[in-house]
Amino acid sequence: MKLTRRELFQAGAAGAVLGAAGCSPGLKKLAFGPPPDLEPPAGFEDADAALLYRIGFGPAPGELERLHELGREAYIDRQLAAAEEDSLELKFRLSRLDVLRLTESDMHDLPEERILEQLQQAAILRAVHSPNQLLERMSDFWTNHFNIYARKGYAAWRKPGDDLNVIRKNALGKFPDLLKASAHSPAMLAYLDNQVNVKGVANENYARELMELHSLGVDGGYTQKDVKEVARCFTGWTIERRFLRPRGKFRFDPELHDDGEKTVLGHRIPAGGGVEDGERVLEILGAHPATAKFIGEKLARYFLGEEASPWPKRLAESYLATGGDLKQMIRPMLLSEEMKRAKPIFKRPFDFVVSSVRAFGGQTDGGKAIQGHLEAMGQPLHQWPMPDGYPDRTAAWTGSLLARWNFALALAHGEIDGTSVDLERLPGKSEAERRGNAARLALAHTGNRAMEKVLSSCATDREAVALCLAAPGFQWR
Repeated sequence: MKLTRRELFQAGAAGAVLGAAGCSPGLKKLAFGPPPDLEPPAGFEDADAALLYRIGFGPAPGELERLHELGREAYIDRQLAAAEEDSLELKFRLSRLDVLRLTESDMHDLPEERILEQLQQAAILRAVHSPNQLLERMSDFWTNHFNIYARKGYAAWRKPGDDLNVIRKNALGKFPDLLKASAHSPAMLAYLDNQVNVKGVANENYARELMELHSLGVDGGYTQKDVKEVARCFTGWTIERRFLRPRGKFRFDPELHDDGEKTVLGHRIPAGGGVEDGERVLEILGAHPATAKFIGEKLARYFLGEEASPWPKRLAESYLATGGDLKQMIRPMLLSEEMKRAKPIFKRPFDFVVSSVRAFGGQTDGGKAIQGHLEAMGQPLHQWPMPDGYPDRTAAWTGSLLARWNFALALAHGEIDGTSVDLERLPGKSEAERRGNAARLALAHTGNRAMEKVLSSCATDREAVALCLAAPGFQWR
């Protein structure tokens, strides 16, 4: 069961899905508008449900009740601590993945496609099934902030170590530590060509992206002279390739380092510093007010959307006061009134897919079948070729809606190998009650009570689920 682009635009988004699902012809007139005209809901009717879509990937059955039981503050504190125990099933599935068990050198016999599949599988499994939803949300954020294109060179084999030791280890830690870990990551250094950054012929690629994308931001006050000086500081930061050495690890090669005096953002770095030249640059960038401002703005947009709010400034101030402690920075924002009233944010495909499975108590192996749908929507994980990561603006993703409707139909009708939703878990004694509960479960954050009337005309529960997931309200968090 699959929609064509012509069907989508002829019937309108809702009408096409209803028609394909088998609902009554009269309901086809209930079009929500073709994708280019998709408008966000006016706001969230349920602040607690909205919180679960913001700090995680949406409520699984029972998650709202747990939030109510603990209270908003206690729930957020547990999420900040990443204190929940993963299920035995999740641990077992993850333990079977080679990319989480083997070192880079041990993985060189594995084909690139298998490594990419398992990297995506791990991300999907954790996002769908882990109770530590804020950790997964922040891991997704930093994966894009420190983006590495896994199809460049040997990046696929290096990315598992980067994901574990850079992103996940520091996702809720201190930003300067995260910045430093990324700078020592063989995956990042190779992706941005620092292994060919040597004295006399400095390569500026890593130095430029370190300041523009990773720390200060494009308007962070650095100059082309700073780029050149930072590149000189990182000469000799490379990857171990010597015989009988731990290949693939970070290595500083003093023979390749420019040991002369440098000046970075007004700071003098004396000659003869060796590897400490690069470490000093990381200290300067990690403590810089422009870094605080840039990271504060990105975090505020990620959690609160694009509308103006006081939180970019507050986060920047907290960054400087706490040394970039991410938990201390975001906790007040997550508990704020602005968080409760924030306008909806359009879901990227990864967000949409994961929240779809979670909403109906689904299970997934995270394998090729569900990954194929992510690719059709334009977001195969770790495969954005530019260093800025997948875009987070709404306009970048409205073209993915046809693929979303097809995913909704396939998921609801059990057509995705290794992934399913548990329709038996839909509460309610009567068909009408089940349908109403289905709408409230998937659209709890936006209300959208008109959907309950539409769902009552669907022939089966599966059709009702497909329509819930295809509804405009479910595209937002």
